[in-house]
Amino acid sequence: MRNVILRPIEDGWWLAEVPSLPGCLTQGETREKAIENIKDAIELYIESLEAAGDPVPEDDLELVQV
Repeated sequence: MRNVILRPIEDGWWLAEVPSLPGCLTQGETREKAIENIKDAIELYIESLEAAGDPVPEDDLELVQV
């Protein structure tokens, strides 16, 4: 499980970003499609790290609303 930041962008599209995996981001025409796409992106990102023998960063993000 990873924390994901979702936010609306231009033309009604949604951006999904994983702070614990630098550069892991995607978009979707809908919020649901962005979530679906980021799940795939996370899986591929982690597979790539493991294949290269690189460590997989922990997801230690703490969200606080102020």
